[in-house]
Amino acid sequence: MATYCLTVARLQLALGQGVRRLHVSAAFNAKAKVSMSRFEPSNFVNYEKLNENVNIVRKRLNRPLTLSEKIVYGHLDDPVGQDIARGRTYLRLRPDRVAMQDATAQMAMLQFISSGLPQVAVPSTIHCDHLIEAQIGGAKDLARAKDINAEVYNFLASAGAKYGVGFWKPGSGIIHQIILENYAYPGVLLIGTDSHTPNGGGLGSICIGVGGADAVDVMAGIPWELKCPNVIGVKLTGKLSGWTSPKDVILKVAGILTVKGGTGAIVEYHGPGVDSISCTGMATICNMGAEIGATTSVFPYNHRMKTYLEKTGRGDIAALADDYADLLVPDAGCEYDSMVEINLDELKPHINGPFTPDLAHPMADIGATAVKNGWPLQVKVGLIGSCTNSSYEDMGRSASVAKQALDKGLKCKAAFTITPGSEQIRATIERDGYSKILGDVGGMVLANACGPCIGQWDRRDVKKGEKNTIVTSYNRNFTARNDANPATHAFVASPEIVTALAIAGTLDFNPEVDYLTAANGEKFKLKPPSADELPKLDFDPGQDTYQHPPAEGGSKLRVDVSPTSTRLQLLEPFDKWAGGDLEDLQILIKVSGQRIIWGFAAGPWLKFRAVNIENDGVNKIKNQLTGEYGGVPDVARHYKANGLSWVVVGDDNYGEGSSREHAALEPRHLGGRCIIVKSFARIHETNLKKQGMLPLTFQNPADYDKIRPDDKISIKGLATFAPGKPLSTVVKHSDGTKDEFQLNHTFNETQIEWFQAGSALNRMKELQ
Repeated sequence: MATYCLTVARLQLALGQGVRRLHVSAAFNAKAKVSMSRFEPSNFVNYEKLNENVNIVRKRLNRPLTLSEKIVYGHLDDPVGQDIARGRTYLRLRPDRVAMQDATAQMAMLQFISSGLPQVAVPSTIHCDHLIEAQIGGAKDLARAKDINAEVYNFLASAGAKYGVGFWKPGSGIIHQIILENYAYPGVLLIGTDSHTPNGGGLGSICIGVGGADAVDVMAGIPWELKCPNVIGVKLTGKLSGWTSPKDVILKVAGILTVKGGTGAIVEYHGPGVDSISCTGMATICNMGAEIGATTSVFPYNHRMKTYLEKTGRGDIAALADDYADLLVPDAGCEYDSMVEINLDELKPHINGPFTPDLAHPMADIGATAVKNGWPLQVKVGLIGSCTNSSYEDMGRSASVAKQALDKGLKCKAAFTITPGSEQIRATIERDGYSKILGDVGGMVLANACGPCIGQWDRRDVKKGEKNTIVTSYNRNFTARNDANPATHAFVASPEIVTALAIAGTLDFNPEVDYLTAANGEKFKLKPPSADELPKLDFDPGQDTYQHPPAEGGSKLRVDVSPTSTRLQLLEPFDKWAGGDLEDLQILIKVSGQRIIWGFAAGPWLKFRAVNIENDGVNKIKNQLTGEYGGVPDVARHYKANGLSWVVVGDDNYGEGSSREHAALEPRHLGGRCIIVKSFARIHETNLKKQGMLPLTFQNPADYDKIRPDDKISIKGLATFAPGKPLSTVVKHSDGTKDEFQLNHTFNETQIEWFQAGSALNRMKELQ
């Protein structure tokens, strides 16, 4: 049953839609041009075009629009002719800009180079944040990463200069924090090659995580395809207070919707409770929306966003957004596909985990639940920061908790790490004393990078396989995610809760009711944290870590790719579809769980992580030609050398977190033709299609159990491959028996052309 938006000012309702649109038109004519960012003074915010497209679509659909619909449909390539049906049609969109993190940017830029185009068509940036391993501390870890990854950084810097892409050097900070500080603004449509790109929704942006090949399309000036999203409304009432934080909103939502509940949808927050959340708090909520499978999440424009824009040097954008504020909120009476309601007055601090971000527990319950399930109560490490929770407010609230402990003579019982989200945050919290407080309580400040959040953590305090508990303010906590130890029980909470647990050293400490013992034996309770939303002084920008593309263009520049590199290689086109069915594909691996990352270009810490159902081993499979066991890429390479194409069989939500292009490019390069699973994570499914692979799903998920690790599989029906028409498979077992069943797909006509051409890039070249 449809529910309705209630988040439009009473004055707007009284004036009516017509009057509001007249005001917008007048404002458009009166306003001067405003640059999208200080780094791109000749690229301008274009609310006029956004408004024009929104009016066209609203008239066509004859109904009010949600905020996400306004921004998405406002960027249609053809708003007059585009078929629009939520959850069904594919939209052709014109995003405003592209952002790439360094692990994915390698493949994206290699593909862009192959396109033969001289410059990117939209403002684009590269951010060096994924390849810095946390080991002994920020400065030394950064220096080590610069040395180990020199060839990658040189390639990205030189490619950026040649093709007009801004380059944020290692040490700049995490891509999503840099975007929030510099590039996100209300109404912008941004795509980023990382699954937590939705962080920008905290500034009223539609920011969507994609694969590198999608980024190449946009950088090449080609319309970008997105399946028309459904819209889930989350109505917030009441007000945040006490120990309850913005993080608790998304922890609660994740518990309600689960890791698959947002699939194919944009989550749109609205209601009177929104105004009690800071801009960076809204970004936290949108960031972790990736964990419920959402396409992205977004908040409506309000005074908290305006203040943040002004404090980050973008007052001109804030003024422009004020003039067009009704364009940047949902229409009165708009319909959501489903609705979740949360009363912030009643919301309590939460902690989610272990092993999945949707296992939600109120802090009051976690101790008893842990004892019941045999989860270790001792907290070994508390980790705060990351792209999800590293704002000035986050660091201030954590420091507020730490200062109370220090005043009572206490330090952390657990190890404690702090990851600043950006150089600007690092410099500002150092200036304002937060870093000293967090250090004095026992914390170690890591580099401005992703670090342990993505597994870039050289952890040495426990042995592999040793059962232990860590608590983080990160977003993901899947098995072995942070430290490659499958026995680590990782829990996700707000930074202030993580800080309190690191001080107490035990998971069953609830700071709302429990007492700590001071150095003098006195019992005391921690007071709820308090901190400024933004610094009283201006932000300290810290070191200048941005490389502008040369003003004169890069036509005379050379891209730096070492001929002896084991991580970078200029791409050769993949072979076209031969015209027949795929016969007798060897099963490479039958995967248990969601994870599969092939990462030869990303570095030694981001390699293959999938679990083989045959032996529960990671990166250990049987070579069916030799009978010996080896690593997944090694066996795949051997099959390719012997002319044997292969297939992977996977579980639910396969590819979760694998926005990296390597996860699709490398299997294609090594002879893979097909991936058959129960369900896909959105970005990974698209990546596979772009590389000419066949991502297919079991029509009956129970057919997964019929497949054995040594089977051979044939894919039938490719001669009549068409949208909505299932393919069939014949599974040949080693004992001579067979199974046959149907396989579904989500290919549209354009994507089928990618498959037939061998890849989307091949098809792009055919059309040039």
